[in-house]
Amino acid sequence: MRILLVEDDPSIAEPLVDGLERQGYELTWVATGADALNADPGDMVLLDLGLPDLDGQVVCRKLREKTEVPIIVVTARSDEIDRVALLELGADDYLIKPFGFRELVARMRAVARRSALALEPNPAGLPDAPMTLGDVTLDRRTRKVAVSGIPVSLTPKEFDLLEFLAQDPGAVLTRERIIEEVWDKHWWGSTKTLDVHIASLRKKLADTDLIETVRGVGYRLAVDEEGPET
Repeated sequence: MRILLVEDDPSIAEPLVDGLERQGYELTWVATGADALNADPGDMVLLDLGLPDLDGQVVCRKLREKTEVPIIVVTARSDEIDRVALLELGADDYLIKPFGFRELVARMRAVARRSALALEPNPAGLPDAPMTLGDVTLDRRTRKVAVSGIPVSLTPKEFDLLEFLAQDPGAVLTRERIIEEVWDKHWWGSTKTLDVHIASLRKKLADTDLIETVRGVGYRLAVDEEGPET
């Protein structure tokens, strides 16, 4: 697996490069946001926020615009608003400095597994033809979504969340199950991440009634399954 490491501090980057290469990863190390945006993202990006030239959140957003490879943010910022904002921008996971090397590798493997599942031909047994969910059309084969025929740009995690809810329209899915299936059963982040992604989906889909909050339980798609288009 090819990893793009974006880290300006050599005292952090050099041990990471050495340790990850020992684990069998192929590393490309850059020290600035500009170099990160010009580099091949490989199969996964490890992104430090404290870069000398560009804000890490800007780099995260621009990387997500050009690639769907997993992005793990490494930050010294503990403020939850920063972390939630990063997930909204398309980051797949985050680690707060200081962190252990084994924890980093475990997170990388978990994110890689989730990414691989998303790329499988039909991991959830969903129909390959587009699904109609009210005014929303979801095409899991191409990972594209449209509202009333107009394409909508979703982050990879937003698409995964909508796709998971679409597996059983009308069914109430608990917060715990959604976190476990869409993120990871060992997810260590705040569950507010789910609420942020739901709010973002509602805004992008221009339909606050499609995804219904079931207070104290979780969420459901408030539509009857109409099946694939013919």
